[in-house]
Amino acid sequence: MKLGIMQGRLVPPEADRFQSFPRFRWRDEFALAAAVGLDTIEWIYDAHGEDVNPLGTDPGIAELLRLCTLHRVSIESICADWFMDFPLVGIDEATARPRWRRLEWLMDRGARLGINRIVVPFVDAAAIRLTQDAAAVAAGINALGEVIDRTDVELHLETALAADEFAALLAGIPHPRVKVNYDSGNSASLGFRPLAEFAAYGRRVGSVHLKDRRRGAGTVPLGEGDTDFDELFNVLATHRYGGDFILQVARGAPGNELAWARANADTGRRMMQRLVRA
Repeated sequence: MKLGIMQGRLVPPEADRFQSFPRFRWRDEFALAAAVGLDTIEWIYDAHGEDVNPLGTDPGIAELLRLCTLHRVSIESICADWFMDFPLVGIDEATARPRWRRLEWLMDRGARLGINRIVVPFVDAAAIRLTQDAAAVAAGINALGEVIDRTDVELHLETALAADEFAALLAGIPHPRVKVNYDSGNSASLGFRPLAEFAAYGRRVGSVHLKDRRRGAGTVPLGEGDTDFDELFNVLATHRYGGDFILQVARGAPGNELAWARANADTGRRMMQRLVRA
């Protein structure tokens, strides 16, 4: 298990964006993550930073690999927030086709970087709401089966679906490298319970975003929201979860990112110790 952080959380937010690729300071985050003792950074690929994101060029990927080696901080995953601005659902086939090709391209770029997974968000404006949305997602991902095998990059789906609906979607996507990204805060905000969710699809959970939210509201510091971390880590232990944890926590005061990240990392490590003891 590795403990990491969502990219951008180690530097002040840019352009008043809560979460985005840090166009101007992405290089700085490697040394900062190392200073906090984090293992990995979940890299963001979004519309805000796509024109300067080093993922897009071979020299950029070479620099990323150099920085990973220099600071001993890995990049295991990409958060594909680009699909929040350009959703894969609720659109016609002609619009959808180049967006699915973008995901295939991103998988190829990730393979060059040696990542394990891409988190594909289907939440908020990109949420799966209708039966036809679920069918389109299943068809689109199933069509990427050869790409998954060729790149060895997993797809981790983050959705706002209730447990039985998510389980039904996954049943239609049998590839073993298509998994669930479990977001603890988003589930709490929607009133979902970890016990019921893991009973429905726990064997497919491949990564966890550690976050806290109040029901029906936004992100708050860990332990101040409605996420039942005791229940969550009990079911993680029951399912022998051994994947990564990515801190996607509420932001602290601007300019205090390093101390805030260190405090949250300490909390995350204490939570993860429950699984080591189990």
